[in-house]
Amino acid sequence: MASVLIYPATHDTVRPAIDRAFEIFPINLSGKTVLIKPNALRTSSADEAIVTHPSVLRAVVEKVETLDPAAIVVGDNPGVASYGANEECFEKTGLMEAAKGYYRNIGNDSVNVSFNPEFMSLVSVSRIIMETDIIISLPRFKTHGLTVLSGALKNSYGFLCGAQKAALHKKAGNPTRFQEVVVDVFKIRVPDLFILDAVVGMEGNGPASPDLRDIGLILAADNAVAMDSVIATMMGCDPSCLHFLQKAKEDGLGDYDLNNINIIGKLEKIPDFKLPPLGGEAITENPTIQEMLASKTNFRPKVDQSLCTGCGTCVDQCPVSALSLKGDFPEVDAGTCITCFCCQELCPEKAIQLG
Repeated sequence: MASVLIYPATHDTVRPAIDRAFEIFPINLSGKTVLIKPNALRTSSADEAIVTHPSVLRAVVEKVETLDPAAIVVGDNPGVASYGANEECFEKTGLMEAAKGYYRNIGNDSVNVSFNPEFMSLVSVSRIIMETDIIISLPRFKTHGLTVLSGALKNSYGFLCGAQKAALHKKAGNPTRFQEVVVDVFKIRVPDLFILDAVVGMEGNGPASPDLRDIGLILAADNAVAMDSVIATMMGCDPSCLHFLQKAKEDGLGDYDLNNINIIGKLEKIPDFKLPPLGGEAITENPTIQEMLASKTNFRPKVDQSLCTGCGTCVDQCPVSALSLKGDFPEVDAGTCITCFCCQELCPEKAIQLG
């Protein structure tokens, strides 16, 4: 039976939670190479809750240092906007300092691995992912427009180098298929331990929403499906209604049934938690749920002109060139848009909404 630890913490008191996580989930790191993978979606400040908070990364690094590893590597492949500028992302988020000299640009060395031919026969993955002995994944407690939540399974999407993330968005074509892609990427190399930053969580139109919630927790687990099931429950979402958890269970990656998960700590639903658009349908027992998720492809990016600076990031990063600058602001060609939401995810001003 998988276990999930729920432990109180603040940014100033993270270390006891990390120590407890390693007590509950002991891993022999002696003489081994350890990759610590935070969620480094894009350049942002630590208090925006878009990336794993530096205090959590630092506490994990310092704990791992005490366990006699042969080598420690800290790295991630951020979103497409930071492709080729990983160092800038880590510097500005505070993750570089928190990495204590162990940071490596893991996007600079990749290897091709076999993948689901329904999407791509081969994908390029950071070499360290395939060669390291131990992977410790540090996801963030966030919502996501395509998967409802971004947690343990979704954090492994950063295994992919560069613009493949956008390419797979395009190949998937709709939210339901994208959730299957997320599981297929996760299966490339299943991490050994998951430690979730839920000191401050994100609700609303994630994974780069300005709507934050003080939660005050660190979660840890030895199984990603179990962890994401607990996250979903905390958000007020029935885990059995999430397609990526259904697929993960079918693929033998774990069980989302709380009756089959050992909860260590107090599991409580967060009151009035805001899920992303169409997330509401994903928490009901409506038999048409998959049809409703698929209908999410009807959503298109809309620009909040009060926030948009006309920087062109969304135009440059759209994998199908559906966006173009018309005057001072971008406009979408609805017929070309594949609703991958890369524009919304990567907008530095959070000016892209879905409607």
